[in-house]
Amino acid sequence: MKKLTCIASVAAVLLLGAGCTDMTPRQQGTLSGAGMGALGGAGIAAISGGDAWTGAAIGGLAGGVAGNIHGGRQQPRW
Repeated sequence: MKKLTCIASVAAVLLLGAGCTDMTPRQQGTLSGAGMGALGGAGIAAISGGDAWTGAAIGGLAGGVAGNIHGGRQQPRW
């Protein structure tokens, strides 16, 4: 039950962040990358028998960095 609660809370944060449309592409990439990374990290950790919170933290950090880099490449250069 704890694993389901963890995954549901990460998904809720991801959905709340999806409503922020007045952000730059870099900010959107960072937020969506962190959310997807946290969800994926929690899921992988839960399946492999590890701590879902640790997996979410590591996945969120890695996803946020990757999303920031990708979003920076999508941002128009003036």
